[in-house]
Amino acid sequence: MNTDWTEGYVAELAYPHAYIAELNPLRLQLPFLRAGLAVPEVRTACELGFGQGLSVNIHAAASPVAWHGNDFNPDQALHANALATASGARLGLTDEAFADFCVRDDLPDFDFIGLNGVWSWVSDQNRALIVDFIRRKLKLGGVVYVGYNTQPGWAASIPVRELLLHYAQHVAAPGDGISSRIQAAVAFAEDLLASDPAFARANPSMAALVASMKGQDTHYLAHEFFNSSWRPMSFTDMAAALQPAKLRYACSGHHDIDRLNLSPQQQSLLNGIADPVFRESVRDFCVNQQFRKDYWVKGVRPLTPLEQVQALRSLRVVLQTPRADVASGVVTELGYTPLDPAVFGPLLDALADHVPQSIGELEQACANTPAELPQMVEALALLEANGDIATVQTDAALASARPHTDRLNIYLLGKALGSGDIAHLASPLTGGAVLLNRIEQLFLCSALETPCEVSDLAPRVWQVLAPQGKKLLVNGQALGTDADNLAELDRLAQVFVLRKLPVLTALGVCPGAVLLDSTHPWKTPSD
Repeated sequence: MNTDWTEGYVAELAYPHAYIAELNPLRLQLPFLRAGLAVPEVRTACELGFGQGLSVNIHAAASPVAWHGNDFNPDQALHANALATASGARLGLTDEAFADFCVRDDLPDFDFIGLNGVWSWVSDQNRALIVDFIRRKLKLGGVVYVGYNTQPGWAASIPVRELLLHYAQHVAAPGDGISSRIQAAVAFAEDLLASDPAFARANPSMAALVASMKGQDTHYLAHEFFNSSWRPMSFTDMAAALQPAKLRYACSGHHDIDRLNLSPQQQSLLNGIADPVFRESVRDFCVNQQFRKDYWVKGVRPLTPLEQVQALRSLRVVLQTPRADVASGVVTELGYTPLDPAVFGPLLDALADHVPQSIGELEQACANTPAELPQMVEALALLEANGDIATVQTDAALASARPHTDRLNIYLLGKALGSGDIAHLASPLTGGAVLLNRIEQLFLCSALETPCEVSDLAPRVWQVLAPQGKKLLVNGQALGTDADNLAELDRLAQVFVLRKLPVLTALGVCPGAVLLDSTHPWKTPSD
């Protein structure tokens, strides 16, 4: 491993093709308005450490925002630039390290700067470079998103991680690749647990951590745990680190709802804390927080109550999950909480046609229900946190983005013919991504290739999967015969056409064509 440029960061294994919704500037709107803050307009944005570049490319293709970014891994930067070439969107992506990228004098000032996970994995020197970059390049009123490992949720795991890292670096066979050394380190941790160490008795989370690592993709583990620099940081330390850039905490990007995560006693305790930094730190203890998704601002413009209500009522959202697939409850720190059918039922019914509506329009549609505006906004926040709804952009922005998302989606669908590494496509309506597994992507790819009937989808997809030795799983078991696989594919195709395809069409994800036979209303544009 060439430590001259990796600086102890794992570059031997590719980073997963992750998509991070909080990096979408449109995602700012509902969290900021719930916090009573004005939503800044974002025209220029930057993602630091973009990994495989899926998020930055989707956000650039699906919106008018001009994006820049860096990732020092040349393989990942090459992949990201291939996506950019496919979409034709406005991007400036480089493989420069922070020491080079952050001092460039040819970059614009930014309305939005985002980094997810990177903060926890880089050295103190690189964190200082990032803060200085934000100080110089973030516009007044601009927003920074940081997703990072935090204390106290990782406190008991830090010694375990250090033990595993030492084993992988110094005890495991030096000639083995990083994947083998990670597997050996996890196996050693299992042996240690089997010896009943006092540390594990005092910290039961050790067993859960090791068990979860055993089932994780080695690529994920390499980047999450086995970099030389790995530092979970308390909220207090994060606020202090960002203070030189004049950043102030705005709100959570994950819509933390206290009544669903905190006991009444905990809520009362937090409500008595005036200092916002200390309040967030105490809240992290209450929920044993492991990963924070936070928005920070350089200058705050609070809204008056009237301005807040007006802005909320004008915000447009769309349901991006089939109505029948929306979960009936959520799992929080307090356990499983059912969604109130008196609130969520009428709200989801009003959104079920996947046509964008303003919150004001939804308020009118649900006028005869118990839900008033605050309850409706909270319900929408919960649905957004779960990925069921998304904020939509203007019609002009949608029209501008559509050619780029069509090109990017066609490229990504082509990739699905060979692998299932990428599980998202771009939506010009939401400026973000829609989750599709490989089978669903292959159905869509088949439908776009030539007009067809639903019954054609399973054979077409099986013609792709069978030569690759791929078989479908049912109840965890691989199906054996061609007939069994075709039958399962046909069942999935029926579900896809009836449930998922209308949503994809409404979100503008289908690049130019949808199907099918006379029993379905979705035809190719030429029809």
